[in-house]
Amino acid sequence: MQRFTIQIETEGNNDAVNLQGEVARHVRDVQGTGIVSLFVVGSTAALTTLEFETGLVKHDLPNILQKLVPDDSRYEHEATWNDDNGHSHIRAALVGPSLMIPFENGRLLTGEYQQIVLIDFDTRPRKRTVIGTILP
Repeated sequence: MQRFTIQIETEGNNDAVNLQGEVARHVRDVQGTGIVSLFVVGSTAALTTLEFETGLVKHDLPNILQKLVPDDSRYEHEATWNDDNGHSHIRAALVGPSLMIPFENGRLLTGEYQQIVLIDFDTRPRKRTVIGTILP
């Protein structure tokens, strides 16, 4: 088992970051088959796989999430903590904080148009940490 971390500076507000290359770099020299487990620390960011293209990550996904979890609704979290990110917590919970990606002989077994993506739903820039564990 090997562990690694990825540090990312984000802009918040649905900022999406393509992690595919960074994760691939960590499994590049691992022979055989295995799984890389990824977990983002924090309750207002999430990990997913999708095609990392502008229309999808900058427009389509944020628009759908705005319809499902509007940023201008009233959230008890905001009343409790006197902040503005109740929607961020709910969006992150819906997408989820972790992924498991199979690999073989140093190559991630993702599809041609499938990238590993971190999305920061918080309302301000953040420094995010993704913890990766390689399980051969």
